[in-house]
This record gives sequence, structure tokens and C-alpha cells, in this order.
Amino acid sequence: MRDITESRVSSLDDLCGQLAHDVDAAFPSLVKALQHDLYSGLRRLQPADAEDLTQEVFIRAYRALKEYDPNRIRELRLRTWMWTIALNLGRNRARDRARRPVPVPLEDRHGSSDPETPDNQAWDRRLAALPHPQRRAVVLRHVAGLSNSEIAEALGRPEGTVKADIHRGLQRLRTIMEGE
Repeated sequence: MRDITESRVSSLDDLCGQLAHDVDAAFPSLVKALQHDLYSGLRRLQPADAEDLTQEVFIRAYRALKEYDPNRIRELRLRTWMWTIALNLGRNRARDRARRPVPVPLEDRHGSSDPETPDNQAWDRRLAALPHPQRRAVVLRHVAGLSNSEIAEALGRPEGTVKADIHRGLQRLRTIMEGE
């Protein structure tokens, strides 16, 4: 597992160099490298908005990268930076949604691009039972694959707090699963 993570970090570091040289040419590689992780994590955190948020993350990232100095781009920790954008957008979306009434859908969505399997539905239900800080930490660690330090940086929280949230979240998930 460590070799995969190290090679992934190395390839993202290489991607920073490519982005610094030519954002337009390298951006599709950024999308390819992080799209699945971002979407998977956002789907666990905000299922109704995951597709829109994932697209918006890449739009915001592209606009920012076009404005950044190449030296700043080379210094980015891409996964952490992208997750920071994603979490901020998700937080803003949740806040905006809380301010206005949500229309009730007239019918179920059929033909979704990400069909819900019973297993995914069960995990979504289990994760939804966790307090928000624990859910975010568990999803970022075990779905998105971020390190504890990356999660702490993305959330703006101490690493010890993140570790505690992950530990407590996993304990609660075990308890939930034992009760099923």
C-alpha cells in the first residue's frame, strides 16, 4: 500500500510541474487523477450534490491555476488543495440549502449515472448515522485515501482531533454494523 501511495504522490508532484508549465495541457491529467476520489468522497458526504460539486471543484481549480504563479503551482499539495476546495464548496452548498426550502421531487430519478447498489445504500445509511465531523474524517481517510495530516490541513483542524474523529467514527460504524 505504501508504494502505491508514494507513487501516487510522486505522480501528483510531477503533475504540479506540468501544470506550472502549461495548465491547459496538463489539466485533463489532473481531472483523470483525482475525479474518481473526489466524486466518491463527495457522494458519501453529500449524495444529492456529488456530481455538481465535483464539476464545480474542477472549474474552481482550473480558474485558480490559470491565475497562480508557476512557482505557487509547483508548491501545491494537489490532493489536499482539491479537497479543501471540495469541502468549502460542500459547506457553502449545505449552508445555502439550509436557507431556502427544498422542493419535493415528484418522482424518483431513474437512469442515474451512478446506480445505487444495496451495499452502497447500506454504507451511505451507516455513514449518515455518524456525526458530521466523524463522517467527514472517515470518508476523507478511507474513501478518498487522504493521510491524517492532509485531512487536518483540508479541514483546518488539529491532526490529533482528526485522528480522534476517525477512531470514534470507526468505532461507531462497528457498533452500527454489529446491530444490523
